[in-house]
Amino acid sequence: MRGSPPRDPYATLGIGRDAEAAEIKAAYRRLALEHHPDRNPGNPAAEEKFKELSQAYAILGDEDKRAHYDRFGAAGSDLPFGGDADLGKVTEFFEGVFGDLFGSRRKRSAGQDLRYTLELDFEEAALGCEREIRFRRKEDCKACRGTGAEGGPTGMRRCGTCEGMGQLTQGSGLFAMRRPCPDCEGEGQRPEKACPGCQGQGLAEVDRTFTVRIPPGSQQGATQRVAGEGAPGRKGGPVGDLTVLVRVRPHPFYRQEDELLLLDLPLSPMTAALGSEVDVPLMDSVVRMKIPPGTQTGAMFRVRGRGLPRAHGLRGDVHVVVNIEVPVNLSDEARTHLEALASQLTNEHFPRRKAFHAATQKAREKAAT
Repeated sequence: MRGSPPRDPYATLGIGRDAEAAEIKAAYRRLALEHHPDRNPGNPAAEEKFKELSQAYAILGDEDKRAHYDRFGAAGSDLPFGGDADLGKVTEFFEGVFGDLFGSRRKRSAGQDLRYTLELDFEEAALGCEREIRFRRKEDCKACRGTGAEGGPTGMRRCGTCEGMGQLTQGSGLFAMRRPCPDCEGEGQRPEKACPGCQGQGLAEVDRTFTVRIPPGSQQGATQRVAGEGAPGRKGGPVGDLTVLVRVRPHPFYRQEDELLLLDLPLSPMTAALGSEVDVPLMDSVVRMKIPPGTQTGAMFRVRGRGLPRAHGLRGDVHVVVNIEVPVNLSDEARTHLEALASQLTNEHFPRRKAFHAATQKAREKAAT
């Protein structure tokens, strides 16, 4: 049986006659959501408006019917305005667009994404490494094979609420909505007895190991996403991912500034003044470095090709920065020797200090005038 045609389906959906298919669908979706009976319980006007909207879309959502209407209008005797086939199509479209909002689809559950913090030494992060990590994740319970039923699949029984269909139908005609059965969650069957191993959840925590390859030059906060190593999905949902977060332990002497590798070299005042040779620990070896007499704080020496890895198997340089360390915890004898040495030194032995004192005196004289 055919229903009554809307006066003007374009006006019903609030669109112009030149509207594209996407605009028609968007208008119908917006208005159908607003006037859907589930959102307006006990409101006959909303129910009638929803029906009118659906009839309008049955015409404009089909190219042939829209062309027929544009040519002949509502007077066209062959224009189908809402028979059972039309209502079925509208209902199918509505469930396809709004199924998740109104519960007409079986809900798939994606697996949980996992996060693992991997602590590395500075050298491991800089040069790259492989580390085996251990973590726990939920997997299908082996005792019940993920069914949640004692005895596995043989322990499942047909759901009496939906008679094994997995869905319940509410309403009739245009307003017939299929919903997942709340008792079996759309499965059509339920455990007769819950699995004691997983308490009917179908999932159990297990230990998992995975080898992570850390690329050279990794820094604090770097992440690596491993697809498919998270928790498994439910009801056909996708498996989650594993994200590995790199945390680099601070190094007492090395520091990294972008692609520049710096090494702070502490020297005693005597070594810096007299010059010497010192051993410098690199990330994967030790190098002997010559310190010239009179080396000052901030002086920089370069060790080529022993720094951070670069493309094509090459490595950058290590920039060794001198930091003169003043002695502490002096004994009385050591203090006496230092005082004797200090008495023999003048500003001529400290040219930067001499220049600083000269600048101070000039500022003092300027302030006095």
